[in-house]
Amino acid sequence: MKTELTLHDRTLSLYRYPKKNNETLQAWDAGDEYLINYVEELHLPDNQHILILNDNFGALSCWFAQKHRVTMMSDSFIAHKGTLSNLQRNQCNKITFASTMDAIPSDVDLVLVQIPKANRHLVWQLDQLRQSLKPSVQVIAVNKAKEIHSSTLKLFEKHLGETTTSLAWKKHRLVFAHANSQLAPMVEAFTRWNVDGHDFSLKNLPNVYSGEKLDLGARLMLEHLPSELGDKHIIDLGCGNGILSVKLGLQNPQAKLTCVDESFMAVESAKQNLLDNLGSEREIDCVANNCLDGFEASSADLVVCNPPFHQQQAITDHIAWQMFCDAKHVLRTGGQLMVIGNRHLGYDVKLTRLFGKQNVKLVTSNNKFVILQATK
Repeated sequence: MKTELTLHDRTLSLYRYPKKNNETLQAWDAGDEYLINYVEELHLPDNQHILILNDNFGALSCWFAQKHRVTMMSDSFIAHKGTLSNLQRNQCNKITFASTMDAIPSDVDLVLVQIPKANRHLVWQLDQLRQSLKPSVQVIAVNKAKEIHSSTLKLFEKHLGETTTSLAWKKHRLVFAHANSQLAPMVEAFTRWNVDGHDFSLKNLPNVYSGEKLDLGARLMLEHLPSELGDKHIIDLGCGNGILSVKLGLQNPQAKLTCVDESFMAVESAKQNLLDNLGSEREIDCVANNCLDGFEASSADLVVCNPPFHQQQAITDHIAWQMFCDAKHVLRTGGQLMVIGNRHLGYDVKLTRLFGKQNVKLVTSNNKFVILQATK
């Protein structure tokens, strides 16, 4: 696994976050290299204000911080932490960090974009750029060529403005655009929908997982959440829009609820949904974090978890493993971890390894999902 990015007689040492001894995935991709090479050929004057959207682990931020003012906007807590670590590792100049819920700076000279996976998030970002940028400011986006469809370019044209593309290089393509569209109405931050079969509704910011309808895993989990927990402390790990916490809060009116996700938009959505459905008097806490880093040992009675099996574009199981390890750390003796996952992911093996075979049981399953319970 390469950790050194070398271009234009300059080398950066870059790691994913959190840094692992047995890491097999790079902290940058050919899209980062394509953007760097293209912008270097522009021979920009020094001290330009470069806005970078969705920098995965800081390769772009580290590179351009040498000569320019950089604002890095991302919805990912992990991306923020990874970028900061790589900036420090390479002794780069400081940059400004923001989430994609924050306002676009008014004095931007150039925008670089790693195109996000979710189209709702992309449309939100394009709309924010169109409202804030001068038409003269160039926007350069990148993604794998196979991910840039004609529909993608139509989103750029509708929500941002005039759009063209580059030739492919190392299976990646650049998209060039300017903020001059007059066609699209302003994009609303929240979508709202009622939860089928349950007496509550949810708000969802643009980058929330399953933000337009109830996903099948959560639908199954909702039917098996415990009640009569009294004043127990419940953690919803990887909370998304907070749907499990809302249901748990309604079934357990005295319980303390903590929602944790690495997406700033997910955390804000969960907070809004808990306030809307449980009221402002409830004891709730919503935190953007890397799993349960920094949480007190033996401080929770129940952890519910629907783990992701990807990080940015990479398929990986290390997030689930960290979630399970962290959950065991924060659970009190006798506390329980409830996990839902696709059948093929084999979470029972991981949980058995951590908690012991006699402490792991199957709650329910169907042809796609399993719900497991592990007791500390």
